[in-house]
Amino acid sequence: IFSFITKFSSYFFLATLSHPCGVCIAQSQKIPREPRPGEFDKIIKRLLETPNARAVIMFANEDDIRRVLEAAKKINQSGHFLWIGSDSWGSKISPVYQQEEIAEGAVTILPKRASIDERIARDSSYEQEGKVQFVIDAVYSMAYALHNMHKDLCPGYIGLCPRMSTIDGKELLSYIRAVNFNGSAGTPVTFNENGDAPGRYDIFQYQINNKSTEYKIIGHWTNQLHLNVEDMQWANREHTHPASVCSLPCKPGERKKTVKGVPCCWHCERCEGYNYQVDELTCELCPLDQRPNINRTGCQVIPIIKLEWHSPWAVVPVFIAILGIIATTFVIVTFVRYNDTPIVRASGRELSYVLLTGIFLCYSITFLMIAAPDTVICSFRRIFLGLGMCFSYAALLTKTNRIHRIFEQGKKSVTAPKFISPASQLVITFSLISLQLLGVFVWFAVDPPHIIIDYGEQRTLDPENARGVLKCDISDLSLICSLGYSILLMVTCTVYAIKTRGVPETFNEAKPIGFTMYTTCIIWLAFIPIFFGTAQSAEKMYIQTTTLTVSMSLSASVSLGMLYMPKVYIIIFHPEQNVQKRKRSFKAVVTAATMQSKLIQKGNGRPNGEVKSELCESLETNSKSSVDFQMVKSGSTS
Repeated sequence: IFSFITKFSSYFFLATLSHPCGVCIAQSQKIPREPRPGEFDKIIKRLLETPNARAVIMFANEDDIRRVLEAAKKINQSGHFLWIGSDSWGSKISPVYQQEEIAEGAVTILPKRASIDERIARDSSYEQEGKVQFVIDAVYSMAYALHNMHKDLCPGYIGLCPRMSTIDGKELLSYIRAVNFNGSAGTPVTFNENGDAPGRYDIFQYQINNKSTEYKIIGHWTNQLHLNVEDMQWANREHTHPASVCSLPCKPGERKKTVKGVPCCWHCERCEGYNYQVDELTCELCPLDQRPNINRTGCQVIPIIKLEWHSPWAVVPVFIAILGIIATTFVIVTFVRYNDTPIVRASGRELSYVLLTGIFLCYSITFLMIAAPDTVICSFRRIFLGLGMCFSYAALLTKTNRIHRIFEQGKKSVTAPKFISPASQLVITFSLISLQLLGVFVWFAVDPPHIIIDYGEQRTLDPENARGVLKCDISDLSLICSLGYSILLMVTCTVYAIKTRGVPETFNEAKPIGFTMYTTCIIWLAFIPIFFGTAQSAEKMYIQTTTLTVSMSLSASVSLGMLYMPKVYIIIFHPEQNVQKRKRSFKAVVTAATMQSKLIQKGNGRPNGEVKSELCESLETNSKSSVDFQMVKSGSTS
C-alpha cells in the first residue's frame, strides 16, 4: 500500500497499472507548481492520516524531494516513511543533504547505464554523462528506421526517391518501432507496440553504515525484477521487511467497510447486536432462536431457562404459600372438629368451607406457577389460576348479599327474604363459580394449552445475556381475562360490604368482610402497575410470576386472618365464649340495625347521650311487639 506524491502526470500511469499489478494507492498528493509556505507541511500531515500506509512514491524534481524530506524531519518522522523515488532522485546527494536520517532506507532507481570509454582527448579527464548512451541509441534508431524505409520505398535508388519525399510521420513511426539492433551498451534496442523501449534500471537504497552514507545497488530490472533482499537495510540497521498497509486486517467478528475510491483502505466495523460475520464484507442477523458466538463468526443456540425452585424469585412465594397452606389446613381441621359449636354454625358452615377451599387453592396455585411448564401444568394453570379467587369471592359475595337482603327486607316487613337458607346459598355460590369454569373450558376449546419458548422476553441488548424462556402460552391479556371475573366478584363484594357496614357486628360478619375486601382491593391495585409496568423488563418472567403468586397469597392471607383466625382463637383458647346466645326475633335484629343507622345520622348534630337514649326506647318498644322468627346470624341455622 502506497501514498503518492507527484508534480507531474505520472500518477495516472501508475494508477492505471496499480490494480492489475497488485499495488494500491491509499492517497495521492499533488505538489503545486508554485508551492506556498507550509504547503509541504500540509502534505506530510495528510500522509499521516493513513499512518499504516508508510511507503511513499515520489515523482518530483530533486528540489521538491528535498523540501518534502525537510517537512517530515520537522515533525520528527524519522524511520516512519519508506521513501520510493523516481530517477529524478536516483543517486543524487542534494535531496538528502543534511537529511540523512529521514531519508534512510529510501529506494530509488536509475536507468541502467553502460560505461563508454569515448573521450574528447586521450589525456582529458572529461567523462561522458551516463545518459549519453540513450542519445546515441536514439540517433541509431532513427538511422536504422530511415535505412529500412529507403530499402522498402526506394529499392536500388541512390538518395531520396519521390516516394520518400511525401511520407508522413505515422509511416516513419512504424519503421522506428520495427528497428532491432544492439545499442552502444551492447544490449538490444527494440520498441513495443506502445513505442516504449524495454526498461533497464538499477535499483538503489540509501543506507547509513558507521556514520557513512551511500546509495547501494540492491537489484536491477531487466524485463523482470531482480532484487537482493538480504542487502536491504532499514532504519535502526534493521533487515526485517517493514509493512506498509492502508488498513490493518479486521479482527474476527468485524467486517470491512471500504473507503470510497480506495479499495485497499477500509474501516473495521464490529458486527453489533445479534449480527454475525458472514464474510469479510458482510454481517447478517442470526435466526430468532440463536445468538452470535463469542468471536461473532457464527451463531449458536440461545440457552433455554425457566423459573427454578431454588431461585430467590420462587423461594419467597413458596415459603408464603407453605405457611398459608399449613394455616388453612389448621383452620379447616379446627372447624371440622368443632363443626357443631355455635361459632362455627354462626359463621355459616357451608359457605365457610367453600371459602376455605378457595383460600387453599389461592395458596396452591403458587406451586403450579413455578413448576416446569408442560402441557399438563399449563392445563392446570388455566383451570386453577382464577378458580381459587372465584371460590373465595363467590362465597363472600353470597354472604354479603344475603346480609344486605335480610336487613333491607326487614326494613319493609317481618317476612324473611327468599334464598337465604344454606342450600340456596350453596346453589348461588356454585352458580357463580360455574361461570368461571365455563370460561376456562371455552378457552380450552378455542386455544388448547401448550408450551412455547419465548425468545423475545429476554432478548437483551447484549446477546451474551439473551435467554429463551420456557413458558405456557398464556399472554398477559389472557391472564387478566382469567382473573377478570374473580376481580369483578371482588369489586361487587366490596360494594355490598360498604352497603352493610352499618349493620351491628353483634349480628353478622359484615365489618370483618368489609375490612377484608378493602385490604384485598389495595393489594390488587398495587399488583396491576407492578405486573404491567415490568412488561418490557428482562426480568419480566420472574417479577410477574412472583408478583402474581404473592398477591394471591396475600389476598388469601387477609381473608384467612380477618375472617377465621379470631374464631379459631376463641374456639381453642376461650371455649367459654363458644356458647349459644339468646335468640332474637328477625324484627328485633332488623330494628337494631335500622336504629343504629339513625343513630349515626343524628349523632352529627345532637348530644351523644340523648341519641343513645332515644335508640334504647325505640328498641324496647319494638321488642315487645315483635314476633319471634328463626335467629338470623350471617347464614346460621338454629
